[in-house]
Amino acid sequence: MKKVTLEALAKIAGVGAATVDRVLNERGGVSPQTSRKVLEAARQAGLNRILPEEHRHPWQLEVILSGNDSFFFKQLAGDFSEVADGLGYRRLRLHRTFIPESRPDKLAAHIAACSATRDGLIVFAHEYAAIYEALALCKQRGVPVITIVSDLPGAERLCHVGINQLQAGRTAGLLMGRMLHSPGEVVMISGRFDYTAHRLRIQGFREVLQQDFPHVRLREVLAGQERRETISKLLEQQLAQAGKVSGIYNTGLGNREISEALARHRILDECVFITHELYTSTRELLAKKALSLTIDQNTRQHAQLATDLMLKHLDSAAEPEIYADGKVEFMLFTHENYR
Repeated sequence: MKKVTLEALAKIAGVGAATVDRVLNERGGVSPQTSRKVLEAARQAGLNRILPEEHRHPWQLEVILSGNDSFFFKQLAGDFSEVADGLGYRRLRLHRTFIPESRPDKLAAHIAACSATRDGLIVFAHEYAAIYEALALCKQRGVPVITIVSDLPGAERLCHVGINQLQAGRTAGLLMGRMLHSPGEVVMISGRFDYTAHRLRIQGFREVLQQDFPHVRLREVLAGQERRETISKLLEQQLAQAGKVSGIYNTGLGNREISEALARHRILDECVFITHELYTSTRELLAKKALSLTIDQNTRQHAQLATDLMLKHLDSAAEPEIYADGKVEFMLFTHENYR
């Protein structure tokens, strides 16, 4: 049988010999359309070798996360990168963008712009009209969106990936109530009130304590707003008031500042302290037994699940159930299992 040369295949495909070489040896840099032409020419000519899989345009996926300085979003961004690296650049091209939570206008504009260039979006956002409008535009353009960590009820989204935030708050309330054996007062510290997850955590926490633990008195929620100085100032004012503070529940960042305030008032070892996420500060507090427990959202599972659901939809038009398929199980860490 006559040997099939690169030049012969190039002539059949209507491209240069160098392009044929790049396609057959998977060197990249060739458009999907041209790759298909070269591979078809190779099949027609009966090239006696194993051909690479037909080149497919890698999905362009945009992940938009909070630009605040919390460990959670830094870890989540790193997990998305690892998931994408595992899939390979031929399968997925991941783009990450960080936008401050105080700039919903900027976030909405970025979502709208991405709807013209990306195949799918995974978005962390709060409930603002401009965000809902941007997601509606994505829907019109056929670009699927997955909300992550904090849902946007009623928005045009493929599904939501995250823990059950209300359930997490109720779990914190149940454990707080069971750990406080005598009457006491509990201070609740919330992150941004426009963040659905924080509202649901506080709601669940309050519901359980008010229903099942009448010996626990809840003080008003402190609006920490994810600002460390604000958290320190508000908590200091609470600790200076009359009445013993027996418990602290924090839904967001600022755990180091909270522990420092409790230490100044010499109640760090006496106070039941419950918070969220496992990271450097909470590990250190658990090691010293200054933190009773932390409820971790499992960033890796968020990244893996969101990516898997998006790719299944892009590959085969699979339609996930809006909450069930994207549910992430949260984990509890104490001094005994944080390592």
